[in-house]
Amino acid sequence: MDTLLGVDLGLATGLALYGEAGRLVWYRSRHFGSATQLRNAVYAILNDVPDLRWLVMEGGGSYGDIWRREADRRQITVLQIDAQVWRKQLLYVREQQNGPDAKKYAGDLARRVIAWSGAPRPTALRHDTAEAILIGLWGALAVGLLPALPEGLRR
Repeated sequence: MDTLLGVDLGLATGLALYGEAGRLVWYRSRHFGSATQLRNAVYAILNDVPDLRWLVMEGGGSYGDIWRREADRRQITVLQIDAQVWRKQLLYVREQQNGPDAKKYAGDLARRVIAWSGAPRPTALRHDTAEAILIGLWGALAVGLLPALPEGLRR
């Protein structure tokens, strides 16, 4: 089974794994104290993800380079996007007017993705994790893992 990992880049990193039928398998947030800790963790995270075929990440810079180098070494296809890309496809224009609103609506949609996927419900959902869920959802649509947005997730 091919899997896809959505990543919201940073020292506070959101992660979301998508699997069969484009459903969310798990999601989490990790905080790294330094780029060195991030580099070591990326190696371990990718080791723990079976059959990873796609890595979709929002952002870039030195943190993106760390993920890209390890993904390239493993021959994992990398898609690198900006927040506007997935927001444009998944959120209404009125929900993107400013950063705080976009984060709120992203959290709402991420909770619907969790419910649709049958993944465990969160006690708290950090914005980096919510965004990783939506980055992964965008990626699942982009690579064809998910043919279309399910009814309950459509705008």
